[in-house]
This record gives sequence, C-alpha cells and structure tokens, in this order.
Amino acid sequence: QVQLVESGGGLVQAGGSLRLSCAASGNIFVINAMGWYRQAPGKQRELVAVITSARSTNYADSVKGRFTISRDNAKNTVYLQMNSLKPEDTAVYYCNADAISKTHMSIRAWGQGTQVTVSS
Repeated sequence: QVQLVESGGGLVQAGGSLRLSCAASGNIFVINAMGWYRQAPGKQRELVAVITSARSTNYADSVKGRFTISRDNAKNTVYLQMNSLKPEDTAVYYCNADAISKTHMSIRAWGQGTQVTVSS
C-alpha cells in the first residue's frame, strides 16, 4: 500500500557530503513520521534520524552536528543531508515511514536501501 524509494547514495571521500532522498507513494492518508536507518557490514540496523509530521527531530549521537533530516509533507518526501562524512558512516541506508493508509490501516514501510561508502 505504501512504497518508499531512496536515492542519493554513492562513494565519497572522508569529509565530503551527500544528500539522500526518500519519496513515499501509494495508498497514503497521512505519514506520522519518517526516518533513516543504516546497517553496516556485520552490524545490526540502527536508527540514524527521525522526523515527525510536526518536524520535530531526533538523531543518533554519532551523527549529531553532522547530519540533518528534513521533510516535505506535501511531497511525502524525507531528506538526509550528510556532512563531514566519516568512514564509519559507510553502510546501507534505509528509509522508513510510519503511516496511516486511506483505508485507515497502520503501515510501517521500508525502502530497498541505498549504499553510502566513505573512503579514508
């Protein structure tokens, strides 16, 4: 009922920047919150940042001051601006949405992921 498509990943040098985008589509009534998670090789998936419909935000301690999450509610799109990237930021980044469908069903949707690789 809800599909998420991420884009913007790639290969950058340490200290560089990337901006990830995630567009939601489908049978959406409202999106309560959207967030970004990441999973590095051999590690569990972890929350990076989340933003609510009211645009309140929370960040993992490891990215505070470097990453900024934002959203365009009209477009059902969330962004993650990543600055001062470090090699330890290398991971597959996944978009997540907590939404209510037009049939009033609760939905938790995940994107397919986009690879971010930071070289030293």
